[in-house]
Parts: sequence; C-alpha cells; structure tokens
Amino acid sequence: MLALAGLGTVAGCAREASAPLVLAAASLQEAMTDAADAWAARGHPRPVVSFAASSALARQIEAGAPADLFVSADEAWMDALQQRGLIVPASRATFLGNRLVIVTADRHIARGPVSALRDRLASQPVAMADTSAVPAGRYGKAALEQLGLWEATQPQVVAAENVRAALALVERGAAPLGIVYATDARASAKVRVVAVFPEASHPPITYPIARLTAATSPDAEGFRRFLVSAEGKAIFARYGFTPR
Repeated sequence: MLALAGLGTVAGCAREASAPLVLAAASLQEAMTDAADAWAARGHPRPVVSFAASSALARQIEAGAPADLFVSADEAWMDALQQRGLIVPASRATFLGNRLVIVTADRHIARGPVSALRDRLASQPVAMADTSAVPAGRYGKAALEQLGLWEATQPQVVAAENVRAALALVERGAAPLGIVYATDARASAKVRVVAVFPEASHPPITYPIARLTAATSPDAEGFRRFLVSAEGKAIFARYGFTPR
C-alpha cells in the first residue's frame, strides 16, 4: 500500500504559557477549533490544538511531547498511554461517538448498502487511513473483514497518514472511493456519502479524552471539563458527533 502524508505535529505550536496544548484526532478539526474558540470567549487563554492521527499523537506523547490533553479516536491508543502512566486515569472520559462511511466525488456512483460497492472496492483505488495503526483505518479494515470484503479490497487500498488525508485523496479525485467518518464527509463540500457501514460491523467508534500526567497548564483541567460537559458536547453534536 502507498503511504501518503497528512497533517502536522506538535512541533512549532506557539501559545501563551497558561494556554492548554491539546493533541486531538484529525477528525475533530472543525469541532475542536469551535470548542477552543468558545472556551476563549469565556475569558480563558485560547487552547492550542494540534491535529493528527491518534497513533502519531500517542507516539509523540510517549516521546515526551509537552502537551496537556489528549483526545483519541479510539480507546486502544488511550489504553496504551494509560498503561505507561502517561495520563491521569481519573480524568479519562469517553464523550463522543461517530459512524463509518464510504464517500466519493463521482456523481455517477449511486448510494446504497456497502455490499453494492463490492465490485468497485475490488477494482478501484480506495483511500483509507493507515489500517495498521490509525483508528479510522482499523475500524475500516474490521468492517470490511466482517462483511467479507477485505481480501478483495486490500490490494486497492491507498493508505493515508490520517483520516483527513484519506478524505483529501477523494476530494482531489486521486481515489474514487474513501472510507472515512461521517463527520469528515459532513465537513467536505466536495464528497458525498454513498454507503454507511453497519455499526455492528466494527468496534464502536468512541473518542476518549484525558489529561496527561506531564500537563503544566493551569487551564487544562477546566478545558477538559468544558469539553465533556453538556455545553461542550453540544458543540461537537453540531458537527455530527454523537454525544456519549
């Protein structure tokens, strides 16, 4: 599979000393940016958010990245950090959910069940986040395996660094189909959903948040509490996430 680059990393994030640095899954871009603006509107230093694949962010944290909060697109990467003592367990909360979909920019592809795309999945490039590490890619692989489509699809997969990079491939026409989150599809005016994976075909898509043990911002816990509050979840709901 061909690996393609996506979003940036923590390096170069400038911020006020008291502002929290948040490492957040790439799929959260618009919603988390809105949440950071809402928090700043309350008179707090505006949080600085770095978006990338959950896997890349977790590895940065393991390497000592100076951050305060981590929001993952799956439980596995949060589990890995907790096992290493890098998060505060009492601060961990799963607060959002999502759906997995197939998108296209091709107006000739009709909407229907995933099974209706069997031939296309087996014969045309399919953009996916890295299926070995990135949550969106792992969810997608699990769903295709459960539906009996992975073996035929795998040779067509064009692997991207994260889910937004996979979405960009479809937007540019580099891949006729892409497997992304429903919220990613909603954030793009260039693609449309042509199939929704049954929820039972893959592990539940959940977003846990936690404060890092290395956190230094005095505002980090306040922002975390805001994100998991009813008001914070309502911001994410406007972008299609499911509050939990």
